[in-house]
Amino acid sequence: MRRVLLISAVFSMLAAGVVHGQETELRASYKQRYERQVRNVGVVGVGVETILDRWEKDCPDDPEMFKSKFDFNYAKSLSSEVVQNPSSRFLGEKPVLTLKDSTGANVYYYQVNVFDDEYFSLALQSIGRAAELRPYELRYRFDKINALIAYEKDSPDMSYSEIKSLVEEYRSDKNASWTLDSEPLTQVKGSSVAQEFSQAMGEYCYALYRIGTPLAYDYFFQLSSIMNKLEPNNTVFIDNIGSYWQVAKRNNRKAEKYYKKALKIDPEDYAATSNLKLIQSSKSRKGQSGK
Repeated sequence: MRRVLLISAVFSMLAAGVVHGQETELRASYKQRYERQVRNVGVVGVGVETILDRWEKDCPDDPEMFKSKFDFNYAKSLSSEVVQNPSSRFLGEKPVLTLKDSTGANVYYYQVNVFDDEYFSLALQSIGRAAELRPYELRYRFDKINALIAYEKDSPDMSYSEIKSLVEEYRSDKNASWTLDSEPLTQVKGSSVAQEFSQAMGEYCYALYRIGTPLAYDYFFQLSSIMNKLEPNNTVFIDNIGSYWQVAKRNNRKAEKYYKKALKIDPEDYAATSNLKLIQSSKSRKGQSGK
């Protein structure tokens, strides 16, 4: 009797393995067809949506299918227009056109992203579902954050909320099998943060800094401070805190403190060296003017 049960269990395992293998092949086949069609006609070209619909019907729990649906809906949601803004820089960008008004003052024009809310909502739903199915795949999380940063423009509330949630999850579950594009992260010796994760957070700090609004500067400072606690010897985040005090708060004294701290860790740190020179130059000009 035990022998019969054992044989039955073996056959069940083999059958399950065959089914799993077939499903894996089907998913890979759809992904290949989708990528080939996108190469030929573009993300929203003819036939792409048909492949996505069939892919979803046959593989309803494939995270890569939802990632592809995100790409499709995000591209459908996105367009651009030229808008007027009184500042000589907007969202970190230079104007695409500068004209004069009747008084001779400059009028600045910028090309900005415009989104269709219905398609954008579908895109967020798709990438959210992908992240639910594979919560430790960073690409899905990054895609959502990047989309929100583009959508929110000068008021990145949802963007920062997603970034902060991701950092908290990563910090509380560092031993999880985090991946980026299905590849394991590169764990740097002596650091509690993987190289790819640290680099991504540095890029998000820069994105928030470039937006240049008071709210974005505050989020830039908060994220830099959180990452500085996780990586106290990473001069990128130390320099960021210095830049916050120097640029956003106009407090050179506090900025100097962080730049000098960065130079103790890396005497050749370019950002700290350059910004300290700017501060010293500012002090010299004030001294010469008697102020």
